[in-house]
Amino acid sequence: MGKVLIIAEAGVNHNGSIELAKRLADEAKLAGADIVKFQTAKPENLVSKSARMAEYQKENTGKDESQYAMLKRLMLPFEAYDEIFNYCKSIGIMPLSTPFDIESINYLDKKDMPFWKVPSGEITNLPYLIAIARTGKRVVMSTGMANLDEVKAAVDVLKKYGSGDVTVLQCNTQYPTPYSDVNLNAMITMKNELGLPVGYSDHTKGIEIPIAAVAMGATIIEKHFTLDRNMEGPDHKASLEPDELALMVKSIRNVEAALGDGIKETSDSERGNIAIVRKSIVAKCDIKRGDIFTEENITTKRPGTGISPMKWFEVLGKKAIRDFNEDELIEL
Repeated sequence: MGKVLIIAEAGVNHNGSIELAKRLADEAKLAGADIVKFQTAKPENLVSKSARMAEYQKENTGKDESQYAMLKRLMLPFEAYDEIFNYCKSIGIMPLSTPFDIESINYLDKKDMPFWKVPSGEITNLPYLIAIARTGKRVVMSTGMANLDEVKAAVDVLKKYGSGDVTVLQCNTQYPTPYSDVNLNAMITMKNELGLPVGYSDHTKGIEIPIAAVAMGATIIEKHFTLDRNMEGPDHKASLEPDELALMVKSIRNVEAALGDGIKETSDSERGNIAIVRKSIVAKCDIKRGDIFTEENITTKRPGTGISPMKWFEVLGKKAIRDFNEDELIEL
């Protein structure tokens, strides 16, 4: 892709408001993210009426209700995404949304999205994976809660049924994720075992871990963000606020630039320092013409504009071709 793809995950942090969704798109654009991503589902297709909230959802919302009741408040209707996607394109940021059911896949397939983002919870949902794969689009898949065999099985399904290229993201689905459970090295394991590009979907507090993931070779970073962490909802507390998102994007771009091409050679910025900080062979004391160069009368000092000290043994034993004053560069 040429550079790390940064996905600003708005998710359901719009709290069911189209206007808040647009404001989130504005902030993602200002922060320098490549994509702003939402979540699309019909609650009745996603959860049964009796499915309970996760513990983190109870803690983050202060409520103990069914997932269905929570999602009814948070999810936007399909038609809302027509307006949201058009708005995103009008301000110059790519919109994306994760489908959580097959009806949502069919709806979003008509949208101009560059790839599918498969959430961690669908990695063992065979009908869902087949529906995604049959569109032929590229897939970016989070792997939270999964072991390596489950990831391999999901990738096999996607490839068998015709998906485009697949990228897998290391992920932990606890909001926020304890640092001790991040396991960035698992990203490298998946890269080696699957032979696929990898990335990282982050739910930790702060920005350190996504930056570290980029240094380790992540090609995609996904991070939740919100307008205000104090807003009501399940994901706000594990999300970045706009200034933090901007700092993360800037930091990733700095790390990305610093990684370079891997060729060990003199950089343009330091080339002029060679003569300043390297050393040359110089006279340790005054030397007369015809004197033999020895360890008693020559040494190494800056600047590096003379004979390199790497030629030390080529100089020792030679005769001085002229008089040299102390500290003068030796010539042969």
